[in-house]
Amino acid sequence: MIRASLIAIALWAGPAAAQEMTPDSIPRGQQDYHAASAGTYRLDPAHTAVQTRVPHMGFSVSVFRFGSVSGQLEWNPDDPAQNRLEAEVEIASLSTPVEGFAEILTGPDYLDSAKNPTARFAADGFTADSLTAGKVQGQLTLLGKTLPTTFDVTLIGAGKGFTGDEAGNPIIRDLIGVHAETQIDPQAYGMSPFFTDPITIEVDAEFARQE
Repeated sequence: MIRASLIAIALWAGPAAAQEMTPDSIPRGQQDYHAASAGTYRLDPAHTAVQTRVPHMGFSVSVFRFGSVSGQLEWNPDDPAQNRLEAEVEIASLSTPVEGFAEILTGPDYLDSAKNPTARFAADGFTADSLTAGKVQGQLTLLGKTLPTTFDVTLIGAGKGFTGDEAGNPIIRDLIGVHAETQIDPQAYGMSPFFTDPITIEVDAEFARQE
């Protein structure tokens, strides 16, 4: 798993090297998706968050996070229509600040993680509206049902940047970071009648190009 951070980079580089680093010397994401070269990218779970915003029967909005995510992106900046993405979320990795609530939500009365352990998104269409925005169309599988879903995507940054190899050693690779959002109809997926209002899915993800 890719685990590098600026702290790890500083430790790896050593105190002297860390003192020589300046903000201008650290590579940062560019506001142009073309800055990330074509190739196979793997999702970095250390820099990825999947959250859902679930209306509480018209009174408030509850936010839940899924901690175990994986994915792979086939990236072609010169022809976004050729891009492909597959991502999975482990349902049992759901977390909430309310003690014991995650176990209830992932149990048989709600998300039933024993019967349907993963949610999966397979993208088959990419549309670029600008250098930093677009849409990703695909199929979302949840609770055993697969329905078409479109994410609105905003580029956070693309290009060369610090990440880690499989051993966690800091290296520089091509990276792509995005924020993506969609809404789903919970009843279309067969959820409990407690959930009728649209549920928002938010994804902040970073992908690292593989050698």
